[in-house]
Amino acid sequence: MVRSALRTVVGAGFLMAAMASASAQVLEIGADNSPTGLDPHLITAFPSFMVVNGNIYEGLTAIDKDLKIIPGLAESWTASADGKTYTFKLRANVKFHDGSDMNAEDVVASIKRVQSKDIASPLASRLSAVESANAVDPQTVELKLKEPSAALLSSLATIAIVPSAMEANKDALQKAPVGTGPFKFQEWQPNGFILLTKNEAYWEKGLPKLAGLKFNIVPESATRQVGLTNGQYALLPNIDAATALQLKGKPNVKLAETMDLAYTLIGMNVSKPPFDNPKVREAVNYAINRQEIVDAALFGAGVPGGPLSPALKSWALNVNQFACYKSDVAKAQALLKEAGVATPVAVTLKVLPRQDVKDIAQVVQEQLNKAGFKVELVNQEQGQFIQDWRNSNFDMFASINAGQPDPDDYFYRTFRTGGSTNVFKYSDAEIDGLLDQARTQQDQAARKAAYDKVQQKLACSGPVAHLTYGTLFSAMNTKLQGYDVMPNRSLMLLRNASH
Repeated sequence: MVRSALRTVVGAGFLMAAMASASAQVLEIGADNSPTGLDPHLITAFPSFMVVNGNIYEGLTAIDKDLKIIPGLAESWTASADGKTYTFKLRANVKFHDGSDMNAEDVVASIKRVQSKDIASPLASRLSAVESANAVDPQTVELKLKEPSAALLSSLATIAIVPSAMEANKDALQKAPVGTGPFKFQEWQPNGFILLTKNEAYWEKGLPKLAGLKFNIVPESATRQVGLTNGQYALLPNIDAATALQLKGKPNVKLAETMDLAYTLIGMNVSKPPFDNPKVREAVNYAINRQEIVDAALFGAGVPGGPLSPALKSWALNVNQFACYKSDVAKAQALLKEAGVATPVAVTLKVLPRQDVKDIAQVVQEQLNKAGFKVELVNQEQGQFIQDWRNSNFDMFASINAGQPDPDDYFYRTFRTGGSTNVFKYSDAEIDGLLDQARTQQDQAARKAAYDKVQQKLACSGPVAHLTYGTLFSAMNTKLQGYDVMPNRSLMLLRNASH
């Protein structure tokens, strides 16, 4: 009787598990662009990040929705008194999607891969303080630093751990990613969809709750909106204000919002005329009316912003502290005259193929033309835009870039001489010194003082005219539960979602 009862209970357990599994769904997502690749150490575009970060791949650390550092693949860590040695204890029983065990050798290989000149990762500057990475034992990794790095734990959240066999491979992960995350790569139909399926061996028990994620590539905003309202799609992640406004109040649709860390910008190539002259760069800033951009291109859902997002309250300076952010056409014209350049200053402005960026570029074009420029807009396909960006093949470009919780993650790789994403060819000894100082300081007040000076200098004469920080929206079916929008645009919280 006992055995019979036990068999009944066990059988009921299996039946309940099967029913739960059967009820889990693949979440249909409407995405605006197709990724250009899926290698986490090489990608630079939002459509790629959206698929891989936190879904397919994970780092030693992670960033939560409050922008705090939390454990990732490392369950704990310790730092030496001098801040130059970090020891990470890895989680047990973590497997890659190919079934192999993830261990310290994979972590070491991933760090070396990002640092490799042959791989040429845009993330390399985030690990520039790391002198060596060593596997103490299969579950322990030791990082030796050349100097203390206050931003190390934040930076490590962006360094995906990949199998050690991929250390020297430049191509394999672009089309067939292999990570440790809650979802694993299944299929990619170019310009059609990317399908991820549930990682049944995921280390965090009970997750993910969904059977998978299907990123449907739907370039037309109106088509995505119809798909959401008719139930074809359950989620439109990281949408712009115009789309959010059109979806507000629709039946069975809910909106989630937060202040975006990502910044809209006009980038300038300082290695050639006219932007080799800082007065011309300053003139660009005076010519721009940022509030007008917020009103016209973001439908009021955003704020004018400087080099750091207002969401980073402990770091960002108020835009009122930047003299050049007070729009002044006469001042811009006077600066061009002082620079000795012939007006109108003819330049091309290459535009990232996103509707919000296109709208911003048109407003900026009109503003600059009133101040003595002659701007030609060049709308490009995403792959070509990224290639030209990487190769510094531009006069100016309009884009939107991801922000990070620690200023070092953005500033050092972007504005430090030789930084891994310093496509502007910018070099300034004072900025270099401040950035070097800020990343080695452990004292928060000292770091803040250094970054305040960096923001003041970059705001008006740097290679980037920072424009706005928008309200970041996600639109979803009311049945979707457990998911929230994150300020850094990560979709990692989909692991908690159910539908």
